[in-house]
Amino acid sequence: MNPEREALLALFDREMREHARPDAPGGRVERTGDVVRQVGAADDWNGVVWSAPDLDPARADAVIAEQIAHYTALGHDEFEWKLYAHDRPADLAQRLPAAGFEAEEPETLLVAPVAELSTRVALPDGVRLRTVRHADDVELMARAHERAFGSDWSRLRQQVLTRLAEDPDSFVGVLAMVGDEPVSSARMELYPGTGFAGLWGGGTVEAWRGKGIYRALVAFRARIAAERGYDYLQVDASDMSAPILRRLGFLALSTTTPYVYRSH
Repeated sequence: MNPEREALLALFDREMREHARPDAPGGRVERTGDVVRQVGAADDWNGVVWSAPDLDPARADAVIAEQIAHYTALGHDEFEWKLYAHDRPADLAQRLPAAGFEAEEPETLLVAPVAELSTRVALPDGVRLRTVRHADDVELMARAHERAFGSDWSRLRQQVLTRLAEDPDSFVGVLAMVGDEPVSSARMELYPGTGFAGLWGGGTVEAWRGKGIYRALVAFRARIAAERGYDYLQVDASDMSAPILRRLGFLALSTTTPYVYRSH
């Protein structure tokens, strides 16, 4: 890894993981000697965001068991251990499944300095972008997401509604519209005090793929991030999105895999 990537990864680990802030109204971040974890309501994201670089292999299984006991005691049927490829000990990817976690699809961690990204929004004819402002817009986001990804958006729907009501300044929702129909949606999470903003979503319905809408959504959110004084954009990218983001100037820093524990 070159020095620029090493420096960015160290900054990301420190600001976004070791010193993580709650990413939901009412959520809290808990720090033990070995991990940093987020705890929120049932519809919030719950899980381990960081493990100490010097986590002793002899203690690792006990630390994993402690997290299972902690979340189970709080009544959470499901939580995540967000594992990065550079986390230690190196065999956490084997220890977590042995403890009952299930690995989901790995993603690429990409980061870009906002100042180096294009903020020019180029859209195909007939498409316009607008920000999400109220509950009806959230329903349009849900429709676009479910058509693009084929997955249920009910949990995210509740999270977005809560953010709009309780913490709108740290959230940006964007819709790509053709007439009255949503063809793509995306989100940006702003993390005050870190310099980072995170890009999420960006799914486009099949008939409108390959026309530049995803790139336009990135540029649109980059412009807002710059206006609000954020220095970096971060994405956990799928194999479909990662090549586009690299072409736009994002650097691949690591890979991250969600390991999900379900008690039922």
